[in-house]
Formats: sequence, C-alpha cells, structure tokens
Amino acid sequence: MTYVVGLTGGIGSGKTTISDLFAELGVEIIDADIFARQVVEKGSPLLEKIIEHFGQQILTAEKELDRTALRQIVFNDEAEKTWLNNLVHPAIREAMVKKLQESTACYVIWVVPLLIENKLTEFCDRVLVVDVLPEIQLERATKRDKSKEETIKNIMAAQVSRDERLSYADDVIENNLPFELGLPLIKEHVKALHHKYSILAKKEKECQKLS
Repeated sequence: MTYVVGLTGGIGSGKTTISDLFAELGVEIIDADIFARQVVEKGSPLLEKIIEHFGQQILTAEKELDRTALRQIVFNDEAEKTWLNNLVHPAIREAMVKKLQESTACYVIWVVPLLIENKLTEFCDRVLVVDVLPEIQLERATKRDKSKEETIKNIMAAQVSRDERLSYADDVIENNLPFELGLPLIKEHVKALHHKYSILAKKEKECQKLS
C-alpha cells in the first residue's frame, strides 16, 4: 500500500486549504468528504434509509441530501447522531480503504475530519494536524457553513479535544492567521512537508522491497 499521510483537524481548521496546496504540488488527495457524499448521493440505498428515518425535511428541492439540515438535527440529538454514524461510517470507511489500497502514488494525503475519533490512524504512516484556536474555529465554521453557533459548538464538542488531537500529530500546521497573511507561510510549510514526505515514502518503499 502507498505511504499514507492522514490529514485531520477540527471543523473550520482549514483542512481543504491545506489539501488543495498539496494537490497543487501533484500529490494524490483522498478526501473522506467526497466518499461521504458518494455513499448518500441521490438514489443510493443509504439515502433512502436516511429519508425513511428522518423524513423529507432533510432533502433539497432537487431531492438530494441537505447536509446542513441533517447536521442541525443530528448534532442536537445524540441518539440520532449515533444512528446516522452507524449507518454511513462503515460504508465510507470501506470505500476509503479500498481507494488507499489501489493507489500507486509515492504518497497520498488522506483527509479525514474524524481520523482520530473513528480510530483510523492505524492506516496512516504519519499524521498531519491542522491546528487552530477554538474561538477562531468557531468563527470560521459558523460563517462558512451558515450554521447556528450552537450547532458548531456541538460539533466541536463531539470531536476530540485540541490537546488530544495534537497528541497524535507527527506534524502540525498552525492556521490561526487571517487567510491573506497566513497563506504564504502555509504554502512554504506545505512545500517543506511535501519534500519530507516524498523522502520518507521512498525510504519506506525501499524497506518493503528488502523485506
């Protein structure tokens, strides 16, 4: 299997910005959010089960899943969140692991918001955490998702704490500065990490050949 760098961080930390910068360098990106959308796309068996459970209120006018509406329900009701996670997480996990196993890239950036929460670090050779102060996280996520502040706070509470997330990190990118100020610094950090990961991946593959 290819060398896997798990990229994670709390809601609003800037994971997409970071993964996009790696993509610009030609790195293969495997994004959990893409698989999360695929398994519940219009007409899928899992979406039908979600509609059956929650009703038509979680659909858009185009009969697709309204993720914001569903989020407002499940992150304010622990039992409903558990039901949904038990339904979709195994399907997402299976699809992602299959993709990782099929990859022939030198290394991949595997973007998983719940990498630690769902105990997926076992599939990673290295963990990269995007770190941000909680108050900045709350502000960014509320503005981006157009969600109620209470909902974002509930999502943050459902994720591992900042300290616990950092305890899993092999590498950390801090993303506390405003976008325009922080981006040039982050770009340089990503370039340095890309160089580092390329070397580590090549060494790993040589070790695999020897064994």
